[in-house]
Amino acid sequence: MPTLVDSHCHLDFDTFAPELDAVVDRARAAGLVRMVTISTKVHLFAERILPIAERYDDVFCSVGTHPHHADKELDVTADDLVRLSDHQKVVAIGEAGLDYFYDNSPREAQAEGFRRHIAAARETGLPLVIHSRDADDDMAKILTEETEGKRAFPFVLHCFSSGRALAETGVALGGYVSFSGIAAFKRSVELRDIARDLPRERILVETDAPYLAPPPHRGQRNEPAYVAHTAAILADHLGDDADTFAAQTTENFYRLFAKVPRHDG
Repeated sequence: MPTLVDSHCHLDFDTFAPELDAVVDRARAAGLVRMVTISTKVHLFAERILPIAERYDDVFCSVGTHPHHADKELDVTADDLVRLSDHQKVVAIGEAGLDYFYDNSPREAQAEGFRRHIAAARETGLPLVIHSRDADDDMAKILTEETEGKRAFPFVLHCFSSGRALAETGVALGGYVSFSGIAAFKRSVELRDIARDLPRERILVETDAPYLAPPPHRGQRNEPAYVAHTAAILADHLGDDADTFAAQTTENFYRLFAKVPRHDG
């Protein structure tokens, strides 16, 4: 069985509450050795996110504000993020970024919050989990401004569904690109082609659960165990052996999420 990691899920969402132990057990049975449950609201971090990471040895977490909520958490400073990330179970900053598809938060607030998260990632050395939707140009601009001529920071473009140019910019700036169940959808040939052309050592896989379940579970609630389906479909399109691709993405995860202890075996 391949060894896999779900680098991005949301185990604190209410849909998982009635059977969280079973969800984690199914992930382990599918070969997952690590899961990262991702923060979307810093104000709920201590109440909802951290307790889940503390409950399971193989689950870790991030701390940050999703762009949907950026205007509601402008009181959260980069120093706050740095302080909260000192906990041993906090292994990333975010998710933060730009979402121009929904525009649930003013774009100025999204950019301001995003730059604060970048500052926290730069200060801590923890990877920044980036959300980017319909904002390719501004995302590339901010990443370039915050990287060139400054101290670099680790990052991953999570649940990648943007254009080829943003993926290439992200990799050129030292970042990683993570693919979710979207990349396994039948219509996502162009997205799989982008993955095929990226350096293998910069690719991660994730679920973004409970969203975006890959085939054969499309339309159902997603969960970490299903990352195995996305990895297998990507490996096939890339012309890679499934076990080799799984091992590569797991190694990539440990390289980027360097605070996460490696699993035994």
